[in-house]
Amino acid sequence: MCSNFQPIKNHHADWVKNHFGCELPSEQWREEAYPTYPAPFIYLEDGKPRCELAQFGLVPHWATDKKKYGLKTYNARLETVHEKPTYRSAWRERRFGLILMESFYEPNWETGKAVRWRIRRTDDEPTAAASIWERIIDKETGEVIFSFSMLTINADGHEVMQHFHKPEDEKRSIVVLKNESFLSWLHADHNVAPQMLNLAPKGFLVSEMAPVLRKVIK
Repeated sequence: MCSNFQPIKNHHADWVKNHFGCELPSEQWREEAYPTYPAPFIYLEDGKPRCELAQFGLVPHWATDKKKYGLKTYNARLETVHEKPTYRSAWRERRFGLILMESFYEPNWETGKAVRWRIRRTDDEPTAAASIWERIIDKETGEVIFSFSMLTINADGHEVMQHFHKPEDEKRSIVVLKNESFLSWLHADHNVAPQMLNLAPKGFLVSEMAPVLRKVIK
């Protein structure tokens, strides 16, 4: 599971242009993202990649409390994404996208308490994680809500991802794609998509402690 990540930074605009042929959004976004926060997201528009800010946590059109719904829908399990009411339309209609990030965070419980760790690519390039998205109009406010969820898979035994979450919990991981798979994922059909959702290969990711710093009030 992933509920906190560091979105891609503006100084990687050329990286986005090189891989997707589009620009980063002109709007500002926060240095760290949590559920309901906006972050740069790649999707297809008329068959071509486009990058916009999208809300972390998918919001379906029928959600009652649309402002808070994304607090619990930021990850979608591959095993059930096709049947869960929140996600099945996005999956069925192949709304496949990529959230762009510098790194992501997970809790490590190996010391007996949760310590936040950062996971990033060993080559320090930005990371793109396989996601699904939804765009709706809130009938009450007229607001357009563009939102996404990261897909997750079992990570038991993975060299990096097996170290996170409580000992009794299943180990899960987001799907970090390699550069050459970015466009293939965006264009994937239902036969190809599940085959692309794999754990990061050996040596692709590295992790390090990154505890949340608390401000000291003097």
